[in-house]
Amino acid sequence: MLVTLCTYNERENLEPLVDQIINVAPDVDVLVIDDNSPDGTGQLADTIARQHPQVHVLHRPLKQGLGKATLAGLHVALEQGYDYWLNMDADFSHAPQDIPALLGGMQEADVVIGSRYVAGGGTVGWGIKRHLMSRTINLYARLLLGLKTKDNSGAFRCYRLSRLRELDLSRFLATGYAVQEELLYRCRRVGCRFREVPITFRDREHGQSKINRKEAVLAIWVLLQLAGERIRGVPVTSPPQKVSGD
Repeated sequence: MLVTLCTYNERENLEPLVDQIINVAPDVDVLVIDDNSPDGTGQLADTIARQHPQVHVLHRPLKQGLGKATLAGLHVALEQGYDYWLNMDADFSHAPQDIPALLGGMQEADVVIGSRYVAGGGTVGWGIKRHLMSRTINLYARLLLGLKTKDNSGAFRCYRLSRLRELDLSRFLATGYAVQEELLYRCRRVGCRFREVPITFRDREHGQSKINRKEAVLAIWVLLQLAGERIRGVPVTSPPQKVSGD
């Protein structure tokens, strides 16, 4: 299994987070995808990788958005032939101790979501604005995209890569946080089975959150575009390859 961590200015969090991931799941590989963090996160990731052979680093030259960074990690997972891909935040909002629960759910699902909104799940450290933003985005995702899952905006998930191989990644629209809803929408379109397991999301202790009103507006715009594709029946899979002689 490949665990991906998309980083931008996460120097204070990265090393203890990687240590905890390896302690909880010693057989996984970890890929740090760094968008040229000015605080030196990428250089620290290189140091960690030299100490731990299962840790790898993908350096991107610019901050191009969480969506593009996430899909870059997915490309690596597919190219390297992993069975499962687990993505999580790099700021300790997602507890590494929950990784076994997500992986265990893969026995009966193609996508397992670490969910704040099922029984036993929750959030710590959020104000009313953050709650309202999250609930609104999740409501729009269910209404516009036909999603049945309750937590559609969280990043803590495990995917069966054999199902994601069916998707045409060149069709993705989201460059920011809406990649989370878009992944679920496209997985649903190819018939993936979903399961949600409860987690507690804790607001970061170190560093600065990248979520803001602009990102929320952009996310809604992407959801509207995907809803249009859904109505028009735009395919989410790659067209079949032509065989010579057809």
